[in-house]
Amino acid sequence: MAVQSRVAAVTGANKGIGLAIVRQLALQYPSSPFKSGPFLIYLTARSPERGAEAVNTLNNDAQLKQAKVLAQDGGDTTVKYHALDISDHKSIHAFRDFLKEEHPDGIDFAINNAGVALDGFDSTVVKTTLATNYYGTLEASNAFLPLIRNGGRLVNVSSTAGRLNKYSDEIRNAFLSASKTSIPAVTALMQRFQTAVDEGREQKAGFPSAAYATSKAGETAYTKALAMEETKRDRGVLVNACCPGYVDTDMTKGRGRKTPDQGAMTPVMLALHDIGGKTGEFWMSEQITEW
Repeated sequence: MAVQSRVAAVTGANKGIGLAIVRQLALQYPSSPFKSGPFLIYLTARSPERGAEAVNTLNNDAQLKQAKVLAQDGGDTTVKYHALDISDHKSIHAFRDFLKEEHPDGIDFAINNAGVALDGFDSTVVKTTLATNYYGTLEASNAFLPLIRNGGRLVNVSSTAGRLNKYSDEIRNAFLSASKTSIPAVTALMQRFQTAVDEGREQKAGFPSAAYATSKAGETAYTKALAMEETKRDRGVLVNACCPGYVDTDMTKGRGRKTPDQGAMTPVMLALHDIGGKTGEFWMSEQITEW
């Protein structure tokens, strides 16, 4: 097997923003400061059929062919599918072990894009949403981060739906404090939300009746806590959260105003480009924004 100089993993990448992130990584790698020889991107998704179809779509993509960025067209980049379901511990650990074995020197970029947005609001919807968007992405982050080489990047695709202006002052301050304290402090807030929903008193407790938004507030908060912990290791690994914007995808039921490629711009910038060493920030439209 040819030695890959750079390796990336993208979760939830068979369609929408995830697929566009893989496309843009391939397109932007040649002009990136990270460019150094062959680039391998793992496009991950739950379904092998949809994953294979997505790789095939990219291999036949007119813009990628014209830019000659893929290895099959004489470029640097190869895209491979790998199974990953971030709501399943075994699946996360299997992918982590595969990466360790396949790339003992480590990987360079991990972009956690996988997520769910379910209709309705009740205890079960909250539990299912948190299982993927909060606990699943957190577990994937913890699995990938030790594999990322010095100077690499971890990017979590969160959302401005998770901004803190929807909460009581007490809960808002609790989020801000937890993000500067530890991941367990953030997880305790998520548990507090779930309990309040189970008891039908989330609004009285200072939370909105919104599963997706609260899961994304948690994701942004723990990304900040994770960045703080990673900084202590002094490896130069940058950890950031971002919002892709309101993108026209299945998740927004086609109502978004941005194209998936426009939505991919901020996450790809945070992975591939010079961001001045910034870590633990929340970004939107290629700049740091208020959480």
